[in-house]
Amino acid sequence: MVKKIIYTGFFAALVAMSVTSCKTPGLTQREENKNVPAGYANNSQDSTNIAKMKWKEYFTDPNLASLIDGALKNNQELNITMQEIEISKNEIRAKKGEYLPFVGLGAGAGVDKVARYTNIGAMEATTDIRPGKEMPEPLQDYRLGLQANWELDIWKKLRNSKKAAVNRYLASIEGRNFMVTNLIGEIASSYYELLALDNQLAIVQQNIGIQNNALEIVKLQKESARVTELAVQRFRAQVLNTQSLQYDIQQKIVETENRINFLVGRFPQRVERSTGAFTDLVPAAVRTGLPSQLLANRPDIRQAELDLMAAKLDVKVARARFYPSIGISAGIGYQAFNPSYIFKPQSLMYNLAGDLMAPLINRNAIKAEYYSANNKQVQAVYNYEKAILNSYIEVANQLSRVGNLEKSYGLKAQEVEALNQSVNISNDLFKSARADYMEVLMTQRDALESKFDLIETKLQQMEAMVAIYRSLGGGWN
Repeated sequence: MVKKIIYTGFFAALVAMSVTSCKTPGLTQREENKNVPAGYANNSQDSTNIAKMKWKEYFTDPNLASLIDGALKNNQELNITMQEIEISKNEIRAKKGEYLPFVGLGAGAGVDKVARYTNIGAMEATTDIRPGKEMPEPLQDYRLGLQANWELDIWKKLRNSKKAAVNRYLASIEGRNFMVTNLIGEIASSYYELLALDNQLAIVQQNIGIQNNALEIVKLQKESARVTELAVQRFRAQVLNTQSLQYDIQQKIVETENRINFLVGRFPQRVERSTGAFTDLVPAAVRTGLPSQLLANRPDIRQAELDLMAAKLDVKVARARFYPSIGISAGIGYQAFNPSYIFKPQSLMYNLAGDLMAPLINRNAIKAEYYSANNKQVQAVYNYEKAILNSYIEVANQLSRVGNLEKSYGLKAQEVEALNQSVNISNDLFKSARADYMEVLMTQRDALESKFDLIETKLQQMEAMVAIYRSLGGGWN
């Protein structure tokens, strides 16, 4: 009767403990907003999107393609990210193993000498293994068997934890894709910058020849007393200034080449590149598609979405910690005091037990983990929405930039043409004493600056072509 009362009381306490532990704090979660405008500033509803193009189709320069290929194989940052992906994959294996039974094979041996004048020692001294054979002293012990432990995942705590790990693994892959997109864009931008510097250097060297010819003319005019030494020195100063400018450009070329070499994962060397006129390059046609396509094309948006899915699962895992956990342990094997008896039927042993554990008294740590998981889930919502907003603004900015640069380049080209004619006119007027040397100097300087500005505008056009491809999510697929 007493045992029945004890068992009944224990069972009631266990049920009360389970009911109490199932009460979880209430939290207000925030759902993500995926809505984007129907179109960009141009109001185009054409779904054709350059992000669907492979990067080899978008960047057709063979030298640039070779550099990108090398970077995708050898870039250190990209290879570091690949190892992070492997780490995430191992995390999935670990989480998967948590909800499967843990089974281990164990073996052991030992010896035990009990004092004679103790209860165990006295019992062993008067106990025979079988009639006429006393208990051996000291007593040896040999064990061999299997032991298993298994937590029943009735609340899906372990399975949700594994799903969260899978989502983070997929997010790490998207992170790698985003890095590929940025890496391709960075190499392309640096490559076009290198072409622009080559053309600027050629213009400077060409102008040095023109200015040296003008200097010789001024020297002859001084000999004929048509100008003074002041004019000669001003022309000479301009030649020296232009000559020093070429070394600044050469230094920029070296630094740009080495930036590309670093991205490709190799030591400094000459970067093979096209030698044609930079201003003859024509940016690829831009097709932005629809804003809703950003959610599927942009790796950073996909990464933020997968992180959000993982965070939601983390909340479920944290909530499940309030519930009772049920475990089963079992074992089977052999145990004997003599190795020769170890596999006899009489040496067989086994055990089977179940346990139910639930938080009852101190649940502050579980509550804190639950609150933190929810806060991280809300944080992941904001990160996801920020990625969507940022991507739309990037595309809108680059789309506007492409249009404005196209108009600006047309005007800059007309300016260069006008100033080139001005240089020829000013030289002719100077030779016939109808213009002074300052007009010639100012016209030459303006013409050089306008050519530099034209190349800079063309570079911005090519960079905008790269940037909008990257902003739309192109390159990784």
